[in-house]
Amino acid sequence: MRLLPKQDPVPELLVGNETSDDAGVYQLTDTIALIQTVDFFTPIVDDPYMFGQIAAANSLSDVYAMGGEPKTVLNIVGYPIKKLGADMLADILRGAADKVKEAGAVTVGGHSIDDQEPKFGLSVTGFVHPEKVWKNIGAMPGDALVLTKSIGVGILTTAIKRCAASPEQEQLVTDTMAMLNKTAAETLMAFQPHAVTDITGFGLLGHSNEMAHGSGVSFEITFATVPMLPGALELAKNGVVPGGSKNNHKWLENDVDYHDLKLEEQLVLCDAVTSGGLLIAIPEDQAEQYVKEMHEKGIRDTAIIGKVTEKQEKAIIVKK
Repeated sequence: MRLLPKQDPVPELLVGNETSDDAGVYQLTDTIALIQTVDFFTPIVDDPYMFGQIAAANSLSDVYAMGGEPKTVLNIVGYPIKKLGADMLADILRGAADKVKEAGAVTVGGHSIDDQEPKFGLSVTGFVHPEKVWKNIGAMPGDALVLTKSIGVGILTTAIKRCAASPEQEQLVTDTMAMLNKTAAETLMAFQPHAVTDITGFGLLGHSNEMAHGSGVSFEITFATVPMLPGALELAKNGVVPGGSKNNHKWLENDVDYHDLKLEEQLVLCDAVTSGGLLIAIPEDQAEQYVKEMHEKGIRDTAIIGKVTEKQEKAIIVKK
């Protein structure tokens, strides 16, 4: 972001690249604002259909994190057609199309290039009321912190690549990544969140750090309450940790007080996530009801993981 050229202020641009938010928001009318986002990456699972599903869910997530409804998508494809053939690409596109349909959006086209390494993702456009945009700043002291999906995704996908994951773990992490944040966002619309973001490459603590700094507050997170994928902690203890998670941990070393957490526990909290859940700062008196409604809708990983405090010496304080 810091390398992008500066541009003159535009009154209609409600959220631009000046912050670390999840998408741009441009006001069209008094009641409609346009949300725009784009994301793509290399395969993280072997199944091309599931890769398409995960890539689509990940791209759509940014619209949900802004409080919006996805409307249209464009496919972004880099693919070695001569080396891998058309059938695999068709499966990727089919997986994405099914997930876009589940979101209630429509695929309107896309662009592809011949590339030596497969890459896939979406450019997504959504709508939101200009006065109902969720941002990743605005968390207030006294808010509860809610997380809607388990973390440990990066660790388990690394375990898959190293043949260190069980079939059950592989299925669980795949299903977790492919799950839309649609229910989480739609349920949240009946509440009054102060700040929202989705957990992706910077991990739980990286995105918490952005939210805390942007809001001028600190976060106190209780490790025992953070939902984690089964086996993630043990894998981290055995050194099955992706480079991105280690980089996150180093990047955050001056912003986090881990108290007496073990290294593997710290690394799971910093784990680089693909298509993670929503992190929500919400008034404490609303948090339990939101979690209750999410559980009733089958999203049982949703949990209160901490609270927002006045600004302290560290942006994030983690306790057992």
